[in-house]
Amino acid sequence: MTYFAAVLARVAETWIVTEVSLDECESIDDIADVARDVDAELRLLVIEQDDEYAVIARVDGDDEARVYLSDGHAADGYPLAALIADELDEIGGSELDAEEDVPPAHDSMPFGDPSVLEDLGTSADELLKITAREGTLPIDLIVAVCERAGCAEALESVRT
Repeated sequence: MTYFAAVLARVAETWIVTEVSLDECESIDDIADVARDVDAELRLLVIEQDDEYAVIARVDGDDEARVYLSDGHAADGYPLAALIADELDEIGGSELDAEEDVPPAHDSMPFGDPSVLEDLGTSADELLKITAREGTLPIDLIVAVCERAGCAEALESVRT
């Protein structure tokens, strides 16, 4: 299972992008540290995997990461999504208790912080609407919010 992950960082009025590996990440803090490796005050780390889910993690300066996961159900099949879902602790009581060998089941609703992009052109309501729009792939979600934030060109430079 492959994923695409990149850090989009705003330096002055310019966006720069760096494709990153999250293979060694074991927590949201580790993911935030990958973003912090890029020298900027505002960083967006975007993740898309197998057209199943998208993650937008925002790291401002040394603040804690604010994270949005587009599909909680992805945590059932993707370790990176599970890591994020479990740490966000937004899925309380979602594990099935009927049998010990039954894997955890997660709600398919998006969760995390939908206001992560409020000041970058995408309100929480708009982010949720884009996520819920039928036929919208996770990469479409990422491209849409990047267009609104002004960093779509930078994103496309690493995707092509």
